Amino acid sequence: MKSIAYIRVKSFVLATLSLLALGLLAACGTNYNLTAASAQNATLYTTQAQKSISAQGIKAYSFPVVPAGAAIKKCLPYAHAEATIVPDTLNDTMLFQAYRLAPNQKYTLFVTQFPGKPFGISWYQGAIETNRYGDGNVIVRGILDPKTFSVSPGGTTTFAPTNQYHLGLWFSDPQTPFKLGCESGAKAPIVTPFNGAHHAGILALNTGNFPLNAGPLSKIQH
Repeated sequence: MKSIAYIRVKSFVLATLSLLALGLLAACGTNYNLTAASAQNATLYTTQAQKSISAQGIKAYSFPVVPAGAAIKKCLPYAHAEATIVPDTLNDTMLFQAYRLAPNQKYTLFVTQFPGKPFGISWYQGAIETNRYGDGNVIVRGILDPKTFSVSPGGTTTFAPTNQYHLGLWFSDPQTPFKLGCESGAKAPIVTPFNGAHHAGILALNTGNFPLNAGPLSKIQH
């Protein structure tokens, strides 16, 4: 059974993330776009939450999400993201903050089996719309730890329980990276299935800075 201190701290963290989401909604209308100031506030809230839960021995885990290859580094030289996961025995909370992507664009966030092609089994987590600075965020609740897996016992396809430990962020519009010059040598936009319409662009950010079979979600501790 969890201690009262654990429950209080966990409640503080979830309240912090909820307040952040509500603040962004109020500031930006119908989406969660971050201004430069609110991006700093998001980082501050996350840091404060991490310090509080660390003092109670609860392990939150933050990690960088990096450009998905040299072409992205060239066309978006300052693009990067950070994910912070607060684990729980029932489900986990992740704050995913992206910075300096293409402005005023939609991106889609997936949990993937592998950080790069062919990506393996992948699961759509949410979408981000960047503001004029190219910054945006999304808060995700679910299983985001070493127990993250998918399975298909039958139906249209069959596969055994398979863990997914990586994150990937895709351009939702195939035209965006093409116009930015992120697809060197391509004569037409590259189309991938990584959005709700199954008509997305290329991968922008990923966790390729982690080993192939040991992505960051495998390192979360309860």
